[in-house]
Amino acid sequence: MKVTRREFLKWCGISGAAVSVSPAILPRFAEALEKALNGSPPVIWIQGAGCTGCSVSLLNAVSPDIQTLITRIISLQFHPTVMVSAGETALEQAEEMAERYRGQFFLVVEGAIPTGSNGAFCRIGEKKGREVTMYEWTKFLAKKAKAVLAIGTCAAYGGIPAANPNPTGAKGVADLLKEAGIGALCVNIPGCPPHPDWMAGTIAHVLLYGLPKLDDLGRPVLFYGTPVHDHCPYRSYFDEETFCKHFGETGCRYELGCKGPYASCDAWKRRWNNGANWCVDNAHCIACVEPNFWDEYAPFYELKE
Repeated sequence: MKVTRREFLKWCGISGAAVSVSPAILPRFAEALEKALNGSPPVIWIQGAGCTGCSVSLLNAVSPDIQTLITRIISLQFHPTVMVSAGETALEQAEEMAERYRGQFFLVVEGAIPTGSNGAFCRIGEKKGREVTMYEWTKFLAKKAKAVLAIGTCAAYGGIPAANPNPTGAKGVADLLKEAGIGALCVNIPGCPPHPDWMAGTIAHVLLYGLPKLDDLGRPVLFYGTPVHDHCPYRSYFDEETFCKHFGETGCRYELGCKGPYASCDAWKRRWNNGANWCVDNAHCIACVEPNFWDEYAPFYELKE
């Protein structure tokens, strides 16, 4: 089965309520993706200043599931959370893969890059008795990669580690590469954490069809092209100016601090945990897909002035 780009975009647009595509078809997309790639492109996944929540989110991928993704579709050569190897042996293996597949492998970065004190605030290991920093290693690997995917808001824009006063000098990957004069293609997939579909879907699009259309923040429009506010289940209450004063009441949560009007992503239809729920079901949007969300949109439970 060959997957056309039109079919792929339709697949990426599926929500739990969609009726245009049968869920029974979804496994065929994973099979077609596997056959189309025919070679399992190497992926090196590294982690900087973060909580590993993006990796945990990806483990909840459904179609394709994480087992299919990392064993049949891509060749995951390095991932600190799920690999068996550790220490200097693991670092040497990653660098060997980067050299062997120079210009062919995909570098996935999770977590911000601390740049202060020449990267001393985030050390990922040692080689021959010398400490290796995330700052150094990201630049080293990015120069050899076919493309770089900045997974999560920390990797995309610095996230919480870069919040004021940012004592470690944490930065997003794109800013780091620009300052270092590294011209590697970089795609931002923000979120705290990003939905697994955003990650798997972007990887698949890059592998099958090349770079997806990006917005001015470097995000795939496919997943980040719609404002949360426009599709919020409480939008009608906002239009009626019916605002709740406490969670659990009927009404729009804007006056409780919802930042949906300032955020763009399709979490409203994609939902988490196999479509079971999403943040606005139980709380409200904190605009975690936007740059500087921790500083610009906090306090999260107060109305933005």
